[in-house]
Amino acid sequence: MTVWVLGDQLTREVGPLSRADDERVLMIEAREFARKLPSHPHKLVAVFAAMRHFRDELRADNYTVEYHTVETFGEGLDAHFADYPGDRLECMRPASHGADERLTGLVDERGGDLALVENELFLCAPDEFDDWADEDFKQEDFYRMMRRETGYLMAGDDPVGGEWNYDTENREFPGSDYEPPDAPWFEPDDLTETVVEWVDEAFSGGYDEPPYGGDWADQEKFGWPVTREASLAALDAFVEERIDKFGPYQDAMLTGEATMHHALLSVPLNLGLLHPREVVERVLDEYEARDLPLASVEGFVRQVVGWREFMRHVYRREMPELASANQLDADRSLPELYWTGETEMNCLAEVVDGVRKRGYSHHIERLMVLSNFATSFGVRPAALNRWFHAGYVDAYHWVTTPNVVGMGSFGTDALSTKPYVSSANYIDGMSDFCGDCAYAKTKTVGENACPFNALYWDFLGTHEERLRGNGRMGLVYSHWDDKDEDERAAIRERADEVRALADDGDL
Repeated sequence: MTVWVLGDQLTREVGPLSRADDERVLMIEAREFARKLPSHPHKLVAVFAAMRHFRDELRADNYTVEYHTVETFGEGLDAHFADYPGDRLECMRPASHGADERLTGLVDERGGDLALVENELFLCAPDEFDDWADEDFKQEDFYRMMRRETGYLMAGDDPVGGEWNYDTENREFPGSDYEPPDAPWFEPDDLTETVVEWVDEAFSGGYDEPPYGGDWADQEKFGWPVTREASLAALDAFVEERIDKFGPYQDAMLTGEATMHHALLSVPLNLGLLHPREVVERVLDEYEARDLPLASVEGFVRQVVGWREFMRHVYRREMPELASANQLDADRSLPELYWTGETEMNCLAEVVDGVRKRGYSHHIERLMVLSNFATSFGVRPAALNRWFHAGYVDAYHWVTTPNVVGMGSFGTDALSTKPYVSSANYIDGMSDFCGDCAYAKTKTVGENACPFNALYWDFLGTHEERLRGNGRMGLVYSHWDDKDEDERAAIRERADEVRALADDGDL
């Protein structure tokens, strides 16, 4: 038997390799993964460098590792079965929709046998989720179930501190003396540098639809963790230097501060180098040892145990319809500024610049700047989702699709009960972006009025029939009711002007 290790299952802590004795290991570095859709250079480096490091670590521990560098999975399997006819492969189920059937078909065609076993890189198994979920399941209910099942932050049957959620304490904006800790950065070794050079040569401008207009020259030097050792060091850095203020500042946005107190663990988590259980339990151990702020610890536990796990199951249950969901019938293309960063809107320019440079922005920038603008602008959810997949170092379909199509774009109500759109008020309250912006945050119409304001009110007017009955939208529609026809007409005119400016590259 051979254990087949996929590029996002790089673990010996769980799964078949945790139980393997002297089985062979198969790894296939298939370049079609990188060529199928545009990806940020740092994403490609992270995947391929992590795979090669994992291969070398296994070999150093006396595993027999077959490593095929090929264009397609089929070619890798051809080479494997040429050496081991009729072999039986064992592999954890991939998280991407349809991958089970594709991999099984490729193995069957070559006379082999593929046993797909449970993907143990998550905390909640599909059967467990499906047994729990009713027809109207909600993320908050799932999170509470997971807290009870794991015992995380529980005092018997009750949550530690008496509350399940400390969100209201986690919306602070840092003062002028705020100095965030330096982000952990890992110097690429020779192996990783070889991958960096290959990615730069093979994929800079090599797509039919290249991200960033084919210009990756402004990317920062790669420094994400791509080994188990580096990933554990990244976890230590978060727990020792960042978790204390993670909670209060998790929604804040600051010019020039891309990472602040965020965990920066999504890359090793999504590659399988870290397990969500060890990440959460490391934070909880530190919470008990150092008496860390409960709001910070609970906020992080909720992101990993509640949100990340919930995304996986929403994706699993709602695909393939989720990928094309578009309940608001949005029909506009994504503005070119998402690729170039060329806009006078300071918030968008700042966040897109960070994505271009490092393939990263934190969750509120993703939701309340990038997705907020695209949704109120009327962008097709699938188009925004494609951009997120191209732009982020931690992008995988199982996590971007529910986040972007479901929550970010409100393409479906399978995930969210309301659209996450706002005027400039929210961005001004949680960032310093508006202070130096060419647009006036207090103006809705007229010259230099902030585009977010007119787009927001125009969005509410356009979708009034669909959204007014939503109980969570009552207050905003009461404000819409206060606007007379002349004001509404001026809003529509300004929103149309904003869209035209963006389409022409002049926003």
